[in-house]
This record gives sequence, structure tokens and C-alpha cells, in this order.
Amino acid sequence: MRKTVKKIIFANLFAFIGILGVVNAQITSSEADALLKLAEEKTAFYETDFSGRYTVVQEKPGEGKSITEAIMYRRDRTNQWTILVTGPQSEKGKGYLQTDNNIWFYDPADKRFTFTSAKDKFQNTNANNSDFAPQHYYRDYKIESFKEVTLGAYDCILYTLTAKVNSVDYPVLRLWVTKDDGLVRKKEDYSLSKQLLRTTMVPSYQLVTANGGKQYAIPKSMLIVDNLRGKRIGDKMQYERTQITITNVSFDTVDNIVYTKPYLEMMSK
Repeated sequence: MRKTVKKIIFANLFAFIGILGVVNAQITSSEADALLKLAEEKTAFYETDFSGRYTVVQEKPGEGKSITEAIMYRRDRTNQWTILVTGPQSEKGKGYLQTDNNIWFYDPADKRFTFTSAKDKFQNTNANNSDFAPQHYYRDYKIESFKEVTLGAYDCILYTLTAKVNSVDYPVLRLWVTKDDGLVRKKEDYSLSKQLLRTTMVPSYQLVTANGGKQYAIPKSMLIVDNLRGKRIGDKMQYERTQITITNVSFDTVDNIVYTKPYLEMMSK
């Protein structure tokens, strides 16, 4: 009888340990690698054109807010995008164009195109031009470490990434990616000396269905905090921040002329 009871106890104990093992199972290197690749893929729309209205609110401590309205067009399969500024009135008609791996800024005041770069700031905000394009976390970075963490209500994998190429905006990233859908929820940009430069948060996404039936997750809004640009107000340090809201998302095909210099010239008149 005692042997039988012991067998039952040990059987239950091993079963309980087994359950704990499942609950506490850590993500493997191959799974972490696949999740990071998925996170990159979810920032691009290679099968379709993309367009949306962007409201960009820039806030500088002690100086108030400024609002920029713009329409963005993307054709990721050919690495082309166009941003047309529609407001405020003083900025209306300005535009950005990426084509042939070059980024151009158009100013209707002097009717000239000037070369800019992915690292340059969009309309003097804390957003880089590259923030509006596909993000190459998997292609351009290698995984230094990863671990399972929670970020608010989300179960995430927190990656530390270091650049494999020199063309990236930031040499070191920390990236929070939700385990169940591969969406980026938070990103920290660092210098080579590991100084925190920027923090980006994506609190929510919107699911939009393209004509072919595929669903895409588009950020409803993004908050970018510049951890270098700030001002002490009272006893608290406040940093510049840029809030980007995306609405009127469409995956309809747009005319090829949209991705050309003549289009920006025409729309500025």
C-alpha cells in the first residue's frame, strides 16, 4: 500500500515538474531568429502599394507644439516612396522622394530638389526619414542577446541588436517584439558607446485588408522621444517628442508618376 502511495506521489510530482517545464520553457535561438525576421517583414508591403495620411505633432518643452500634415505613398518592392506635405500652409507643397536609392527634398519656394539622407530629420521633428520606410532589423543587424520580458500587457522578446553594416541610422538597438504576432512595440536607439539616443513606442496597431485579402498591421500611432534634446523645466527634465498618427490607409495601386520629381513639382502649384 505504501509503495502504491509513493508511486502516486512521485508520479504526480514529476507531472507537476513537467508542467512547470512547459510554462517556463524559454524561446530557442532559432525561434528568436524567426521572430525577428517576422518583425522586419511586418514593416514592409512588398506585394502592394501603400498610402496613408500622416499627422506629425512635434512638441518641444517650453515652446509648444507644431503640426505637420502629409500624405505618404510607398512602393516597397521597388524601394520607392513619396511624402507630400499638405499642411500647415507655410509648409504646403514641400515633399520628399526616394528613388534609385537616393532621397530628395523638394522646396517649392525655390523650385529646387536637394539631396537628403535616411538619417536626416523629417520637417525638423524627431522622426528620421527612414522611420517612414521598411525597417531592416533582420537584414542589417545581428542578435547579440534576447530574453523573454513583459511590456505592460504584452509578452515580448527583448532583443539587443548590433549593426552588420555601416548604412544604418543607429549601430545598436534594443527591440521589444510581441511573441504572438511579431509586432514591434518599443525600440531604443543607441550610439556605439551605448548612449541612449531615441526611444520609439508603438502602443497600438490597426489591421487593414488589402485588395487581395491579405491583412496588414499598421501602427495607429507612434511616439518618438529624443533622449538628447531636452530642457529642464522646474525640477524635471523634459525631452522633445514626436507623435505620428496614421489614418486613411489604402493599398490601392497608384500611378507611377507619383514616384517621380515631376509629381512633386506639379502638386506644389
